[in-house]
Amino acid sequence: MTDRQILVSVKRLKKYFPITRGILIQREVGSVKAVDDVSFDIYEGETLGLVGESGCGKTTCGRTLMQLYRPTGGEVWFDGVDLTKTKGQNLRQMRKKMQMIFQDPYASLNPRWTIARIVGESLRVHKIITGKKAQDDRIKQLLELVQLNPSQLNRYPHEFSGGQRQRIGVARALASNPDFIVCDEPISALDVSIQAQVVNLLEDLQDKVGLTYLFIAHDLSMVRHICDRVAVMYLGVIVESGQRDELYDHPLHPYTKALLSAVPIPDPRATRARHRIILEGDVPSPANPPKGCRFHPRCPIAGEECKVIVPEWREVASEHWVACHKV
Repeated sequence: MTDRQILVSVKRLKKYFPITRGILIQREVGSVKAVDDVSFDIYEGETLGLVGESGCGKTTCGRTLMQLYRPTGGEVWFDGVDLTKTKGQNLRQMRKKMQMIFQDPYASLNPRWTIARIVGESLRVHKIITGKKAQDDRIKQLLELVQLNPSQLNRYPHEFSGGQRQRIGVARALASNPDFIVCDEPISALDVSIQAQVVNLLEDLQDKVGLTYLFIAHDLSMVRHICDRVAVMYLGVIVESGQRDELYDHPLHPYTKALLSAVPIPDPRATRARHRIILEGDVPSPANPPKGCRFHPRCPIAGEECKVIVPEWREVASEHWVACHKV
């Protein structure tokens, strides 16, 4: 990967949501540290998987990267431009190159709009194509690209199934010819039979158009199928990252090992033979994260230093990074 160009570079990204009290006069009494000092790079043409438990900050990280949430701190470099310092018309121009596929195909499409208007909105906003006939032709091309019948462009979202709606969301994301797409758990709300179709579609589009993905998910088996590299997130921070096969075959962080031990295996003998790691306790509140290593209250191998010292982010093998005192 080192000989390939970096398309997205996230440096010490932070996103805190304020906690306020009061009725007439509200005052800030704390903050929810949803994303706290996160750094990673995404290379052109690759898929980076961002995995972790629900509530660990994956979606917030993706939305902050896209500047749907303005960050509390840090930098997001896209195509040589720091998005955190970009506003107004300049940011709108950058949005043509980066799009997002949302998790819920039922909530992310306007029920009052036809498919033609939903998919063609970015064509009109960014003035990519002018003229109704030219726009309709482009919309039909996009629907064919995601394997939908172009004759359905005047229908409404409620007339489609969940898998078809997600394909419409993919077509909408492709309308502005982006270089980078954030896929925010795009298959979690779909049936298992439809999940494989959407993932195969994303892979085919990546080969045809040359897309770069940030794939946010908690389905580790699907992440191994589609991603080139994987970053594991826990309570607002990344605890381990590396090449897909290296991380899955040789996990180092106790949290990564626990996640992988929960992935179902279709072989009953292999399931009985492997060691299942059960984490005790609940995930701490991001409003008051533990000192030191954030995973130490649930870690089976935590020592005294884990309770007070933040582990150093270090490379233990080629492109395999981990933050743990015990590795």
